[in-house]
Amino acid sequence: MNIELLKKLCLANGVSSGEDEIRNIIISEIDGFADEVAVDKSGNIIVFKKGRERAENKLLLSAHMDEVGFIVTSVNSDGTLGIDEVGGIDRRIISGKSVRLCSSNINGVFGIKPIHLSSGDSRTEIPKLSSMYIDIGALDKEDAENNIEVGDLVAFEGFFEENEQAIITKALDDRVGCLVLIELIKSELPFDMYFTFVVQEEVGLRGAKTAAYTVDPDFSIVVETTTAADIPNVDESKQVCRLGEGAVVSFMDRRTVYDKELYKEAFNASKRAGVKAQPKKAVAGGNDAGVISTTKGGVRTIAISLPCRYLHAPHTTAFKSDIEAVYQTVRELANTIAGGKI
Repeated sequence: MNIELLKKLCLANGVSSGEDEIRNIIISEIDGFADEVAVDKSGNIIVFKKGRERAENKLLLSAHMDEVGFIVTSVNSDGTLGIDEVGGIDRRIISGKSVRLCSSNINGVFGIKPIHLSSGDSRTEIPKLSSMYIDIGALDKEDAENNIEVGDLVAFEGFFEENEQAIITKALDDRVGCLVLIELIKSELPFDMYFTFVVQEEVGLRGAKTAAYTVDPDFSIVVETTTAADIPNVDESKQVCRLGEGAVVSFMDRRTVYDKELYKEAFNASKRAGVKAQPKKAVAGGNDAGVISTTKGGVRTIAISLPCRYLHAPHTTAFKSDIEAVYQTVRELANTIAGGKI
């Protein structure tokens, strides 16, 4: 897998509704490799690539471009910024984190009342978002408003580190999915396939709803990232999936009951590809499959995900071997579906 491209995708900012930077990278990367590339009114990229043969089943592979972040809701008299979240973020990890204002490219830091000025339960309780702020070093409100407007998006500050085994960075959810789709588009495909890179998954699966309606596929593979809980103080029975155990295949989540035949075939595909796969051992969360599977007359859908620790945080962690397992499983399964073997 192209780790340098993954780094480029992860370090770019694409908070929901502000996916322009990610979209531009993807369009540039697939230029010359696809037969049709279009951007719809929602901002989704819809791609068609011919294979060596016409597909027996119309297949859509989909990944979302957006990441979680924040939005400026007010500029305070002292020049600090009031904010709200865009997507689901654990408030316990916010205080003291570096962020970047997406439109102005200004850095800031999340602040909260110092602990030595707090008393009672406020010293230990999780702070409400309304009690937090972003400090950009402005002198006052007028100084801040020279560069910042209410409605500006805010992303976690970019960071990318790797060793032989692991990657630590922001936004693996779902830039890994984008990487897998880009690599497939750049490869020689045995059958025709459709690809969508969609917007606003983190705030309600909005882009996938319109993109899937446009493509109107028979089958869909959603390429995602999911929470791994293989960490200290979590009972083994509660560890939904584990790093190093390969691609994660979902049988059900809070939005979708997945196609049972595709669920079984995903594990067969991983075996044929010579990589690991594991079940997602919990009914939790949700992804774009929730709207794709119910599009028009219905779409037979499966989700293949990367196990990732500390999802929706500034420094998410995954193994390179699992990224490869996701790619190989998705490729093998896609060829099986498009080739009419299901």
